[in-house]
Amino acid sequence: MPDPRNRMFNITARENVPTGRHGKHRDIVSQILGDLSGLPMGQALKIPLIELPDTKVNIRSALSRASRKEAKSVATAADDDYLYVWNS
Repeated sequence: MPDPRNRMFNITARENVPTGRHGKHRDIVSQILGDLSGLPMGQALKIPLIELPDTKVNIRSALSRASRKEAKSVATAADDDYLYVWNS
C-alpha cells in the first residue's frame, strides 16, 4: 500500500468540492437568455461583437448548450459587427 505522505496532490473533503458548471460564458449567456424571455416574436437581439467577452463562435456554442439545457429554441446569425439572437 502506498504511503499517504507521498501524495502528489492535495486532498479535501467531498463536501468542499463544487458541483455544477459555472463556465466563463455564464454571465453573458444568462443575460442573453433573460433578454430573450421577454422578446416579442419577430424581434431579435442585436449584440455588438465588440462587447462579447469571447469570440462569437464560443458564445454561440455556450448559448446553444444553455438553450438546449433549458429546452428553448434559439437561433443566431452574425455579420461583421453584430451577433443576432432570437427565439425560433
